[in-house]
Amino acid sequence: MPLETPARIVRELTSRGYNADREAVTLLASAPDPVGALDRAVESAPEDALKLSADHVRRTLDGNGDESDDPSVSTGNADVSSGPRDGASPVETEGSASESTQGRSDGAGVTTSRSVADRSVAIDGDVTDESTGTGEYEDFVSVFRDRFKRLSGQLRGRVNARPTNAVAEMPGGSEAAIVGMISDIRSTASGHWLVELEDTNGTFPCLVMKDREFADVVDELMLDEAIAVEGTLADDAGILFVDSLHFPDVPRTYSPSTADRHVQAALISDVHVGSQEFLADAWSRFADWLHTEEAEHVEYLLVAGDMVEGVGVYPDQDEELDIVDIFEQYEQFSEHLKEVPGDMEIVMIPGNHDAVRLAEPQPGFDEELRSIMDVHDARITGNPSTVTVEGVSVLMYHGVSLDEVIAELPDGKASYDDPHKAMYQLLKKRHVAPQYGGHTRIAPEEKDYLVIDEVPDIFHTGHVHKLGFGKYHNVTAINSGCWQAQTAFQKSVNIDPDAGFAPIVDLDTLDVTVRKFV
Repeated sequence: MPLETPARIVRELTSRGYNADREAVTLLASAPDPVGALDRAVESAPEDALKLSADHVRRTLDGNGDESDDPSVSTGNADVSSGPRDGASPVETEGSASESTQGRSDGAGVTTSRSVADRSVAIDGDVTDESTGTGEYEDFVSVFRDRFKRLSGQLRGRVNARPTNAVAEMPGGSEAAIVGMISDIRSTASGHWLVELEDTNGTFPCLVMKDREFADVVDELMLDEAIAVEGTLADDAGILFVDSLHFPDVPRTYSPSTADRHVQAALISDVHVGSQEFLADAWSRFADWLHTEEAEHVEYLLVAGDMVEGVGVYPDQDEELDIVDIFEQYEQFSEHLKEVPGDMEIVMIPGNHDAVRLAEPQPGFDEELRSIMDVHDARITGNPSTVTVEGVSVLMYHGVSLDEVIAELPDGKASYDDPHKAMYQLLKKRHVAPQYGGHTRIAPEEKDYLVIDEVPDIFHTGHVHKLGFGKYHNVTAINSGCWQAQTAFQKSVNIDPDAGFAPIVDLDTLDVTVRKFV
């Protein structure tokens, strides 16, 4: 069996009854003859050995592996660890979210090796190779009809809604309910709010009085999102006075799934290799830490876009580039990815700096870029995608629409300092990019890949270069910061990035711990 990748080496070791340190796997994978190196390492291990250590593999590769008393070969009675670079342990931080909870540490000092047999990764909602949009008018009609159908289906269980044309024929004073997409929002001369809802049959005006207890919710409304309203028709039946308003939302009783063993995932984004401000040293400290016993349970790495800085993304970007060729940027990113333990499962989606179409949903990379980034058998999927890891669903979305949400909503409900609160709004609207025609480019497809059909257990975004996390109706929302120091462009637009952080999620409890590597 060819052993081109660390993952295959782990599987082969497992089939022979052995586990191995992460660094040991990386050493075997990088050997000139991985098959022969693995055979020698196994043959020279003591009979009662359970796990091969990095020291044992080094001795094997140096030709000194026949050491039955080698203490670096674990029999399960001793722990072996190697510290991060410079011998310093990363500090922990709660990020910028006041609601966030500190993750638990193992504390028992027990080393448990990665088990490939226990791993499970499934991907859903990937637009890659499924894109059908041609840019014709019919495509735009199709995507909005699909959006309305799916979101209205989530709302109709809450209200006894009628189509807009049927409501228009009801007598004045009747109670009525409408499910529709917002086509217009405007304030009246008296300070009330007029919200025009549209369905497949027409439009109908709905008035939210400024003295209603839910009137402040109007501040959260965005064009093109789907809502439901209940109320009473005016005497002339020409307008609906709103008594209640509903979002598709996440049920307050939602109970997330968890893994059935103690296993962790590192959630990162916005690496920006190729930028002069890429924090290579911080990345190396992060990768070194992943090789330590402290990170033994971190078996998954989920990267939410912007692996590289890209070229021509913003004005005068070339003046801030360390690598000016896009393919060389990805080649360098792959070199940095090689520093990560070879037996980690890696899933990546693109972002707006990556070499894919800007319009969302974004397909995964083309074959040429995939071949460049084919490190550790990394899985590449579209933006957004739902990645289910050992039963825990993670909605991965790069997050371009967060800019629009933050711009449209009041600071208390969405801001760059608390990016997870903007994520709450997307969960409430059950759509990752609800407003069409603004800063977020949306590609017309037969299906709206941006609708959140199923409630995720974890919602992971990046893009805004700010760290924040918290819980919304039991969904863990995490914006994972970046690996790029402040650029001149960011300084000009007053962006102060949170760089060098790695949120670590316990998949069995959904507790979050943030590691800092700067």
